[in-house]
Amino acid sequence: MHPLETLLAEAEGFAGPAPDAALWQRLDWLDRLERWLPEDEASPIAGPLRARRDEVEAVNQRLYVALRRDPARLRALLASHPGHGAPDAAEGFDARDELLAGVLDLPVPGAPRVPLAAGMVAYQPTPVRHVLDLLARTGLGADDELVDLGAGLGQVPLLVALCSPARARGIEIEPAYVAVAREAAQALGLARARFACADLRQADLSQGSVFYLYTPLRGALLEALLARLRAEAERRPLRIAGFGPCVEVLAAQSWLRPVGPVQPHRVAIFEGAAGAEAPSAE
Repeated sequence: MHPLETLLAEAEGFAGPAPDAALWQRLDWLDRLERWLPEDEASPIAGPLRARRDEVEAVNQRLYVALRRDPARLRALLASHPGHGAPDAAEGFDARDELLAGVLDLPVPGAPRVPLAAGMVAYQPTPVRHVLDLLARTGLGADDELVDLGAGLGQVPLLVALCSPARARGIEIEPAYVAVAREAAQALGLARARFACADLRQADLSQGSVFYLYTPLRGALLEALLARLRAEAERRPLRIAGFGPCVEVLAAQSWLRPVGPVQPHRVAIFEGAAGAEAPSAE
């Protein structure tokens, strides 16, 4: 059977009465259709497939609208993904990112207004499965606040507020991104997700029990940020979670102790080590 005929046959039943149950199959089907259909646009089956695609996407959109009003249902769906609980060793995206994008429905941000200085890293969203892994391993409670340093469009704080009882705060230097994140939090009724437009070099770090970094800075700027976090760790217990290249820098800090193994392509969690020696003066 031709791949397009197979895809058309597979789509039977996708619009049934239980949209949650077949979500992952629908998203996989749409992904494969996107790869195959452009190669056979002239095929007689292309028209019926496009019509079925529109039907499947409409089912998904109705589900996303319902999930915006029902975080518990969203959490259950995320937990039903075949890869739940075992993030693979990669930083790419999967169907859970498609689901979150549909639920958040973030507007397109305006043109950036703040040029990145040397040592600042362009925003890249954290894959959803790694945020869920972070939540599972930190066990955030109602007394916790996760601070996302370099929050971009706010997916991490928004997901934290949707999937845990903790508060979440995003700090981001680009006003256009902060506006999108604030609009999304208001639309979703997430009072526990807040966003500050600030430079990490001057931002208020006096609150927060867990700080998250997806390598927002490099070199001297990252070292300066870590010095500020160390000063906070000397005043109160806190944890720092890192993802991407910054993990190697975090692991080299004498004042941080890893919580569990530090593995490539996985969020690493550290806590302030009491009694760590201060760096000697040069």
